[in-house]
Amino acid sequence: MALQTLARVSRIGALPYYTGGPLSRVSVDTQSVGVKFKHILTPGSPQLGRRPATSAPRSHINAVRRTDKFSTTTPLCRSSRGTHSFLPQVNRGWLGKFALGTAFGVSTAVLVQSLHTGAFTGMALKINLDSDKEDWKETKGNLLSLSTEDRRQYYRTTGYKPLDEISVWTPTAGGSQPTDYKRNEKLDHKISLYNGDITKLEIDAIVNAANNTLLGGGGVDGAIHRAAGPMLKKECASLNGCKTGEAKITCGYGLPAKYVIHTVGPIAQGGVGEEEKNALRSCYRNSLETATKNGARSVAFPCISTGIYGYPSEQAVHEALKTVRDYLDAHHDKLDRVIFCVFLPKDQKLYEENLPLYFPAA
Repeated sequence: MALQTLARVSRIGALPYYTGGPLSRVSVDTQSVGVKFKHILTPGSPQLGRRPATSAPRSHINAVRRTDKFSTTTPLCRSSRGTHSFLPQVNRGWLGKFALGTAFGVSTAVLVQSLHTGAFTGMALKINLDSDKEDWKETKGNLLSLSTEDRRQYYRTTGYKPLDEISVWTPTAGGSQPTDYKRNEKLDHKISLYNGDITKLEIDAIVNAANNTLLGGGGVDGAIHRAAGPMLKKECASLNGCKTGEAKITCGYGLPAKYVIHTVGPIAQGGVGEEEKNALRSCYRNSLETATKNGARSVAFPCISTGIYGYPSEQAVHEALKTVRDYLDAHHDKLDRVIFCVFLPKDQKLYEENLPLYFPAA
C-alpha cells in the first residue's frame, strides 16, 4: 500500500533535498503502527553514509530541487509527555509523513492536498497557549518557526492590526519649541503614531512597560500578559527580573506581535531629576537595541512610566522622541518602523505637537 502510494505521488510531487545532498536512500520504520517499507532511489548516488548505493532500485522517483515548504525537523507526534517521532532524525520530512499518513489510513488525495497546502505540517504541531503546564521553550520554538499567516490561528486576541494598516507619520512644519534637529530623509516612513490597543499590533515586537519582577502587573503590563497567555509569565520567570532602564525579550505567544520586549521605567513620584531622565532614555534605547539584535524590524512603544509610576507625560514625550531620533540617525537601516502607541487623548496631542520637533519637515 505504501509503495503504491509513493509510486502515484512520484508523478505529481518532488522529493525534498537533505542538507548534505540529495536523499538517495530513505528508510522509514514505523514499527509502532505496524508498517514497514524501504524505498531506494537512483543507484550510484551518494547515500547518507557517503558511500555509493550499489543495489538496484525497487522503484524510482524523479527528485528535482524545489523550495521545501515542509519542515525536515518538525516532529510528527507531540504529547504532554514530550516529543516523539516514528522516524529517524534525517527522515522527518515529506516521505516520512507519507509513510505515517498511509499507515493511519489517510487517503492519497488528502495527503497530497495537505502537503501542497502545508496543512499536514500544521497538524503535526500541538500548541496550547491557554495552559501553564506546557513547556514554554518548546512552545516558543514552535511558534517562532511559523510564518505570520500560520501563527494567526494561535492569536488570543481578535481584531489584529497588521503593520501595513498602521499609518505612517508625515513630517510637517510647526511645533511649540525651536528644534535642533535637521531633516533626515532616511527616516521617512519609519515613524507612526497609533492610538489604540498595543496588544492588537501584528508587528515584530511590542514593548511592555513592566515592573522589576517581569511577572505582570497593572496597566499595559497586565493587558499584555492577559493577551499573551500564561506561557509569557513562565518565560518571564526564567529571566530573573529586570533592572530599571534595562530590557529583556520574550516570545509574544498569543499576541499578534512576534516578540515582547520588557523594560522597567523609573518611578518619578517624587519628581524628575537627571537619574529619572537617564533611566527613561535607557528604557527606549535598550529596547531598540534588543529589537535589532533579535532581528525585529518593527517595534511599538507604550508611554513608559507615565501611568502609576508618575512620570509627567509632557516631559516623558521628549525623552522618548529624542532617544528614538538619535538611535535612528545612527541605525536607520536596522529598523523599518517605530510606532508610538498612545491610548489617552492627552498623550496623542503631546506626540502630535512634539513629533515635528524631532522629525522636522524640510
